[in-house]
Amino acid sequence: MRFAIFGDIHANLHALQAVLADAKGQDATHYVCMGDVVGYNAFPRECLDIVRELDCPTVKGNHDEQASMDITQEGLNPLAEEALDWTREQLAPADQQWLRELRMQRQVRDFTIVHSTLDTPHKWGYVTTQLDAAASFSYQHTGICFIGHTHVPRAYVREGSVRTLSFGTLQIQRNQKYLVNVGSVGQPRDGDWRAAYCIYDTAKNEVELRRLPYDLRGAQQAILAAGLPEKLAGRLSVGR
Repeated sequence: MRFAIFGDIHANLHALQAVLADAKGQDATHYVCMGDVVGYNAFPRECLDIVRELDCPTVKGNHDEQASMDITQEGLNPLAEEALDWTREQLAPADQQWLRELRMQRQVRDFTIVHSTLDTPHKWGYVTTQLDAAASFSYQHTGICFIGHTHVPRAYVREGSVRTLSFGTLQIQRNQKYLVNVGSVGQPRDGDWRAAYCIYDTAKNEVELRRLPYDLRGAQQAILAAGLPEKLAGRLSVGR
């Protein structure tokens, strides 16, 4: 099996289309969505429709949760809040209901998926350090757990202690546990503007990080045409 594992789409249709076209070219047999389908960018309904049509295992992200509510809860930055207010206006009640009913975490075959952390997924914490990863590892009952939320691709391995791995291709050892952040389709934040996702090949026990150019200008123009903040368009080109 070859799983295309992607998340943090954030309503970036141009990036999502590039990722799915690449996944098809990579002979992906299954698809998994790590959440945050909506938020920030200009195509929430279109991206929701695509993910629903894939009928793939999907977990809830914090922007998915906020978009399914009537008002934004406190604590989000002003850019995210403005984008979410706009996003709600684009979604039908059935769209919001679908987002509301997404599960926080799931097991897919022999691996786990969660948007944020395994220890407290509903609190939307970030895994950015080995200590954060260790907390999630304590609740991980599969060899691999895929996460998102930080928009930065990174892997952690527990073999006694916890180590951080930068990866292009990651060979999975059966006697170890891995926590793998697949990066972001629609708003990368690691200084690389290209869309990110992973292919997990279960036969090879291998996870490959893939980076793809997409129609960046088209995505930016759509943000501006929708009346969303100009800063949201600008940040796409710098990957921050």
